[in-house]
Amino acid sequence: MYDIAIIGAGPAGSTLARLIGEQFNTVIIDKRCFSDMPADYGSGKCCGGLLAPDAQAMLAKMHLSLPHSVLSEPQIFVVRAIDFQRNLERCYQRYYINMNRWQFDRWLLSLVPSAVDVVEKTTLKTFERQSDHYKLTLSSHGQLQTVKAKVIIGADGAFSRVRKIAFCDRPFPKKYISIQQWVQTDDDQSYFSSIFDSDITDYYSWTIPKRDAMIIGTAVEPGPDAFDKFLLLKSRLKKYGFRFGEVMHREGAHILRTERLNQISTARNSIALTGEAAGFISSSSAEGFSYAFRSALMLAKSLRPGLKGFENRYRAYTGPLRTNIVFKIFKSHVIYNPHIRSAIMRTGITSMPIKYQPELTGHVATNCV
Repeated sequence: MYDIAIIGAGPAGSTLARLIGEQFNTVIIDKRCFSDMPADYGSGKCCGGLLAPDAQAMLAKMHLSLPHSVLSEPQIFVVRAIDFQRNLERCYQRYYINMNRWQFDRWLLSLVPSAVDVVEKTTLKTFERQSDHYKLTLSSHGQLQTVKAKVIIGADGAFSRVRKIAFCDRPFPKKYISIQQWVQTDDDQSYFSSIFDSDITDYYSWTIPKRDAMIIGTAVEPGPDAFDKFLLLKSRLKKYGFRFGEVMHREGAHILRTERLNQISTARNSIALTGEAAGFISSSSAEGFSYAFRSALMLAKSLRPGLKGFENRYRAYTGPLRTNIVFKIFKSHVIYNPHIRSAIMRTGITSMPIKYQPELTGHVATNCV
């Protein structure tokens, strides 16, 4: 019998296990195997592997420093915002840590106390209430097994099985399909591209440099034409001057976009959600690391006095996160309104002059000059 079963060993789940593992009898369960995955590209997660300033601040708050093995190249100080349909472009100074997402998750899991049981290559099928605990049915290597726990924590991301079972009556955030390809390139990129094109998505698309590769990605609404929209993105990138070759790796996953506060679910009946599973993710940028860390810290704080009544404490502690989400929702309405975005980009406010060298990069002439 465990006190707490955490489903998902991503940033939220591993952080929570690290914080509570010495106090409670805890198990953390993940479908991945952290010793089998490739270290060069791919992570089992459809993620660009950029740590934004808010996430960096959370690592500092937790007194954590990234090991060299987690870092990728190049480190990024510029965001290149491109509006394809209006032929507008601006560059903005931003500080991102470029990293290997797989190595990052593995490092966070390595910080979990040895007292915590780590179960890999295992998925949650279902769970049911039994007097003062839950019986969880798990699938591992095609075999079913059961464990018991007093509390279940869903840290299993946008496609959260815990949320689907325990909070099915609650509104879900809007779902998108995130599609990424790692492609070969000799393009000397030093920036993260944020691309707006309503023919592709009402959200945004991106390119991210990774050593001798480039990630091309977009978040599109689910539908039979989702991959066609991704191919449209690639064709327009080529016309815009981006150079890339063969596909090295493909990734896809659901991501959430919280549009209303009632789409956030935290805890009830000895079940809690944290990170993206709860709906804590930026609706303007899809940044989720900082919310994973913050919600895990708040959940750990709510559990510290004991299991009884932690649900109410967790809802109260996450009040500031909800306020932050409201701001991100408002920001999203500004950024993704084509007329407002166009007006802001034309002013050049907060942008910076960057001169690209077409003879080296192959890019067309840009407005960032």
